[in-house]
Amino acid sequence: MVTSTAPPSRPTQQASPGRKRLFALPEVRWAAAALVLFLAGLALQLLGAPPWSWWALYLACYVTGGWEPGLTGLRALREKTLDVDLLMVLAAIGAASIGEITDGALLIVIFATSGALEALATARTEDSVRGLLDLAPVTATVLTEDGGERAVAASALQVGDVVQVRPGERVAADGVVLTGASDVDQATITGESIPADKSEGDEVFAGTLNGVGSLRVRVARRAEDSVVARIASLVEQAGQTKARTQLFIEKVEQRYSVGMVACTVLLFAVPLLWGADLHESLLRAMTFMIVASPCAVVLATMPPLLAAIANAGRHGVLVKSAVVMEQLGSADQVAFDKTGTLTRGTPELAEIRPLSGYTEQRLLQLAAAAEHPSEHPLARAVVRKARERGLSLSAAEEFSALPGRGVSAKVDGYHVQLGSPTSLVGDTSWLPDAPHGHTPVAVLCDGRPIGLLGITDQPRPEAASAVAATGALTGNDPILLTGDNHSSAMQLAERVGISDVRAGLLPDQKLEAVQELQAEGKRVAAVGDGINDAPALAASNVGIGMGVAGADLTLQTADAVVVRDDLGTIPGTLALAQRARRVMMANLVIAGTFIAVLVCWDLFGHLPLPLGVAGHEGSTILVALNGLRLLRRSAWKTSTTE
Repeated sequence: MVTSTAPPSRPTQQASPGRKRLFALPEVRWAAAALVLFLAGLALQLLGAPPWSWWALYLACYVTGGWEPGLTGLRALREKTLDVDLLMVLAAIGAASIGEITDGALLIVIFATSGALEALATARTEDSVRGLLDLAPVTATVLTEDGGERAVAASALQVGDVVQVRPGERVAADGVVLTGASDVDQATITGESIPADKSEGDEVFAGTLNGVGSLRVRVARRAEDSVVARIASLVEQAGQTKARTQLFIEKVEQRYSVGMVACTVLLFAVPLLWGADLHESLLRAMTFMIVASPCAVVLATMPPLLAAIANAGRHGVLVKSAVVMEQLGSADQVAFDKTGTLTRGTPELAEIRPLSGYTEQRLLQLAAAAEHPSEHPLARAVVRKARERGLSLSAAEEFSALPGRGVSAKVDGYHVQLGSPTSLVGDTSWLPDAPHGHTPVAVLCDGRPIGLLGITDQPRPEAASAVAATGALTGNDPILLTGDNHSSAMQLAERVGISDVRAGLLPDQKLEAVQELQAEGKRVAAVGDGINDAPALAASNVGIGMGVAGADLTLQTADAVVVRDDLGTIPGTLALAQRARRVMMANLVIAGTFIAVLVCWDLFGHLPLPLGVAGHEGSTILVALNGLRLLRRSAWKTSTTE
């Protein structure tokens, strides 16, 4: 165990790249302009202004909000694909051509806003990936052959260089310790809640935080090949290669789009060949385009998903998009991280095992008094437990700390030592067995062992119930993916009810584990909080981040964030998403039925345009109201008790 007499000095913080402001994105500016023009035109129309005034504003809305989706649609057409963006622009133009410009302008605003939100999410993720690289320091202290030192850019370090890492500094490159001993906080890489003791021959990672000891490290990898750089790369690649989740209607987009365009053209052209009136043929074709428009279907899916998002938000879960909510509803496998997710991420003293002649109280009293001057996380756990029990602590004298070995101090005239059993005692056969999955700390008094402390990361109180509820909802038992050691992972898994444990995983191995589950046909929801979880969250079908102590990159990568760190809200949100999915499917049936009836009426009879618009808009309102039922507070309670 490694301790310090004072908190290590904080490493110099580098300026992280600023996030793009909302209106710095052109997509957001165009969408905002389209919305303002639409609202202005609608106000003039309702106030009875001359038609030319609000028509001009609506047409300006068409241009500002429709040029980009229209251009995207034309580019897709050049690639021999037809997407809904182009159809929406064509439908809007068709609506304007028969006098229904208000409906057309509303379509333009909806699609421009959707594109702006997608652009904003992409920009924020890119900013976070760049910010991850700031974990590694900009410069490093390289030891020269003549024994001197020189500062070089961390990016310029070469394999074989020897760097000096002082107390409180971040490690500049992946490498192997040549000399020195210290405790290194590497939670950003492995997720371990307790700093790892490092000495000669041990591996260290770029971006991890050195404790109180001084280390000389031989560089083993260049900056671009370091673990932290690979994490950034994995997040970026996973975001690019992960197939974009599509809402149900988008899965049939191509067939629907081609069929709708073909029918519209035929409905206009064929009657003309038989001598029909041009205006009548155009009116019938435009009526068909309006009633066959997928707007009702889109609104059939969006209101229940958006209502579920709002309801989840009231209960402390931020779901970032309707697509994410739809994916949550179809998830059938949940993978939990350990430290900071199922556990609190703070070491706690869980076991006190005194030897003959000492009581638990006296052993804890001596240990806490000796540890009191230290700022090491394990020391704080011991002192905190003593205070919880109301023990009075004597002043520690002659306190000293040896990196990698432990602490010693004089307490009430006794020489008290705490540290790793092997480093302090050597032969540990006469010590009590270390608790399973705990970090053991031996306590010596005047050179004689007097007891053993077991320190562990305590599970969250709601962890077991959340795991059980999640398994019941998805139909598959959750699994544990952690960078912590196997013993600690198994000890936690037994307490929370997880049987499938995969421990000792680096970030890329967590990602591989998620991909293996997906290869088996599972739709994976990954839950984590650390930077080391970010690649797995990015690659999963839906990533859920723990919000209170979650790393910035993880929260940006996550598709949903548990703002209050209450694990119980995860099964609640899954249940709500499943209910939203059921409502969405019912809405699709309703909307599809209306469209089918109206289209058949227009094709085989004479559907008046006002009646077609009324039917189309009526179905839209009906499914929207049905979806908005999920806004009610009772929907959360009903979903979580179903």
